[in-house]
Amino acid sequence: MKVSGSWKLKLRLWLAAVLLFGLLYAIITAIGYYFGFGGPLAFAVFALLVVFIQYMLGPKMVETLMGVRYVSETEAPQLHQMVEDLAVKAGVPKPRIGVSETSVPNAFAFGKTKGDGRICVTRGILNVLNEKELKAVLGHEMSHINHSDMIVMTLISVVPLICYYIFISTLFSDGDRDGGVALIGFGALVAYFIGNLIVLFVSRVREYYADTGSVELGNQPNYLASALYKLVYGSARLDKNELKQVEGIKAFFVNDISDAKNEINDLKSMDLDMDGSISESELAQIKYTKTRVGAASRIMEIFSTHPNMVKRIKRLSELG
Repeated sequence: MKVSGSWKLKLRLWLAAVLLFGLLYAIITAIGYYFGFGGPLAFAVFALLVVFIQYMLGPKMVETLMGVRYVSETEAPQLHQMVEDLAVKAGVPKPRIGVSETSVPNAFAFGKTKGDGRICVTRGILNVLNEKELKAVLGHEMSHINHSDMIVMTLISVVPLICYYIFISTLFSDGDRDGGVALIGFGALVAYFIGNLIVLFVSRVREYYADTGSVELGNQPNYLASALYKLVYGSARLDKNELKQVEGIKAFFVNDISDAKNEINDLKSMDLDMDGSISESELAQIKYTKTRVGAASRIMEIFSTHPNMVKRIKRLSELG
C-alpha cells in the first residue's frame, strides 16, 4: 500500500540530510585545512565513515538504551497478529517485535532498512491502551518503517552531536595566536544549533505523516487521538527520573514525553465527558471547533521532537 504524499516527506528528509551533512563537511574541512592535513576526498571519506558507523550501530544503541527484548508469537500472539495485519496492508516485511519493560507508555520503530524494521512497545503502553488504540499506535510506527524515515532520523541525529563535540574540544585546546581554533569552535556551535533545529523539524514533520499513515492503514482517527491523549496523560503522571532514563531516544517515541505535563492541560478540554479518552463524537466536534495554541506553546514546539499535541489531534479530526 502506497501512502499518499509520502514522496513529499522523503524529499524533505533527504534535503534535510544533505543540508546537515553539508554542515558537518564544512566544519571538518575547516579543521583539516587549519591544521594542514587531509583534503576534500579525505574529508568526504571521513564524513561517510561517520555516517556508516552511526547507520550500523544505531539500532543496537536503541535496543541497549531501551532494554528491548524481542518476543515470539507464542509470547505475544495478539501483538504479532496486529503487526502482521498492518505489515500486509503497508506492503512491507513483518518487523521484529520487541518489548521494553519501562513504565513510560510509548512505542517506537527503528532499523537499518524496511526489511530490518523493528517495532517495540513498552510495558507502560500495554497497560494503558485498549486493543484498537494500540493498533492505531502500531499503525503509526508501521508508517515510519514504510516511509523509511526512522533510517534517516538515525543518520542525521548524529550530526549535531558531532558538531557539539567539536565545539567542546575547542574549549579545552591551548588556543592559538590568530584565533583559528576559536573560530572553528564558534562555527561548530552555530552548526550544532542549526543542525538541532533541522533534526527537530524533520522529527515533527514525520510524525504528521505517520499519523496519516496509520489512518490509511485502516485505523480510525479517534483511536489514535485517544491513544495520544492517554500517552500524554500517562507520561505526565510519571516521576521525572523515570522519564530521564529514556529521554535520549524520545525522538523515536509517539509523543514528546518531556512536554507531557504542559500538554495535558490543553488536551483535557478535548475530553468533553472527562472519561479519559477521546471518542469518535468528541473528535468530530474538535473538527468544527477552533483550537488555539498560545504563543509560548508555538515557540516551545520549535524546540520539540514532536508537533504540538493540540494541533496534531486537530489534524487527526480532519482525517475522519
